[in-house]
Amino acid sequence: MSFPTFAVVGHPNKGKSSIVSTLVEDASVVVSPVPRTTRESRAFDYGLSGETLFRLVDTPGFQRAHAVLAWLEAHARSAEDRPRAVAAFVDAHDGDERFVDEYELLKPLVEGAAILYVVDGSVPYGSEYEAEMEILRWTGRPRMALINTIGADDFIEVWRRALDQYFSIVRVFDAVHADVEKRTEVFSAFGALDPTWQRSADRINAAMLDERVRRRQAAAGVIVDFLGIAMNATVERTVSSEQTIDTSRLKAELEARIERDEQRTQARVAEIFGFRDLVVEGRQEIEVGESLFAERTWQMFGLSKSQLAATAAAGGALIGGGFDLALGGATALLGSGIGAAIGAASAWFGSQRAADRRLFDAHVGARLKVGPIREPNFPWVLLGRAWFHFQLVAERNHARRDALRLVVGSGQWMENLPALERRELAREFVRLRRGGDRGRAVSLVADLLNQPIDTRKS
Repeated sequence: MSFPTFAVVGHPNKGKSSIVSTLVEDASVVVSPVPRTTRESRAFDYGLSGETLFRLVDTPGFQRAHAVLAWLEAHARSAEDRPRAVAAFVDAHDGDERFVDEYELLKPLVEGAAILYVVDGSVPYGSEYEAEMEILRWTGRPRMALINTIGADDFIEVWRRALDQYFSIVRVFDAVHADVEKRTEVFSAFGALDPTWQRSADRINAAMLDERVRRRQAAAGVIVDFLGIAMNATVERTVSSEQTIDTSRLKAELEARIERDEQRTQARVAEIFGFRDLVVEGRQEIEVGESLFAERTWQMFGLSKSQLAATAAAGGALIGGGFDLALGGATALLGSGIGAAIGAASAWFGSQRAADRRLFDAHVGARLKVGPIREPNFPWVLLGRAWFHFQLVAERNHARRDALRLVVGSGQWMENLPALERRELAREFVRLRRGGDRGRAVSLVADLLNQPIDTRKS
């Protein structure tokens, strides 16, 4: 075949579909703990720009391996006859309900696919697997084995000794938690298994790294667009009769609107990585999952007071605190100022000030506007949360079917951000508030997203 093609085969319920989903980065692969969920072979391609780089064929598990091996032994007189006997078995049992699973898994091998045999390294090795491995050896196809780790027990070394007798390459591979390095290790093995695939293996690994850069850049663009929208968001109301207006209601409406925009942004970032229907756990819990405007959220994802003051002093970049509230065209700017010194003081004290909740009297026909939010830490909180969410999505394997947990424990997530980077970002925040060019901001945020953070704190 023009590109590496593997049939992923093995015993039922050993993680074959999970491995397919992880390696081709396709969350549409059906993964289930229920045996025999996969009943028919299905090919999944990994490619870029319309070009297929490799193909994996998800197959059902062996059901009657001993009976198949007995049939093959009865139809082959020598080692030379064995691959032809396997092909004859497939021809003879098309539509035979007794061997429907074996037909589905052997057919792609007869058609030229290589073998990716999957076992569960958390369960003991048993002789019942030898019939399967012997059948696969009869095909004469290039073959490698992956020891998946589904449970807590460890029988990996026993499995390795057995598999080494049947397979050219044996690798340990956790289908649900394998990182990029583990995946590229598998792809590199393609070239070792078949020298004609070496160039393809190199291209696969290079393409995967290029795709990660593209996704990071695309996510940065989405995040920067959200920052610009959130920092300029307002809520306005026309006063229809003489009444007292409680601005706290408009403040709550503004906060709810920004939170919805944040959730849409998170969904768009997930889609960039191929997660179109990712369920998010913890929306109503604490920290990231509860509310953008929760106090502890700001403590964890904003800058510290000293960082905020130093950043603002460096360029007078973020000044003022709380919300802007305007009535009939007259604006009350809380804690605003001009220049570096005033900016620093405002940043220090403004970060501790609650949003304005005073009552305003308005006349008929007047308009009341709440927003935009001028609190100095606001864009940093937005960016810190976006950074954390990006890391969780970027590290997530497509085989995982649990909800994405956005709840974090403790820590100050922006504490290691270098001062120079803070100052550059602060200047871009000002530009975004003014509706300026976003190009530099996208570049800075992409660089930030490339810096790993320890999401294991969560």
